[in-house]
Amino acid sequence: MCPSDDGGYVHDPSTFDEGGKRTKTAGGSDPPHPDSTDREFDWRGWTVVGMIVLTFIVAPAAITFWPPDVGYRFALLSLPLFPAVLLALTAVWGTTRP
Repeated sequence: MCPSDDGGYVHDPSTFDEGGKRTKTAGGSDPPHPDSTDREFDWRGWTVVGMIVLTFIVAPAAITFWPPDVGYRFALLSLPLFPAVLLALTAVWGTTRP
């Protein structure tokens, strides 16, 4: 099987100039420049900020004020875990654009 038949990377010298810089992509169209895309701090950003506040302020305060006789193991394991998972999911959701 030839390496170009498997759909993987194939080096094409014509896509590079003499200095080694890429002149065009393999697909033929250049990717959009980051400055030309819509990357404003909108409601998605504020949602991530809210999750950061929940994870780093509300959850530790809940652990601090959790009554010791009401399942302290739950407070030390679950109270930090759930906001951390929600923060991770929100961060991925907030940084991906359709």
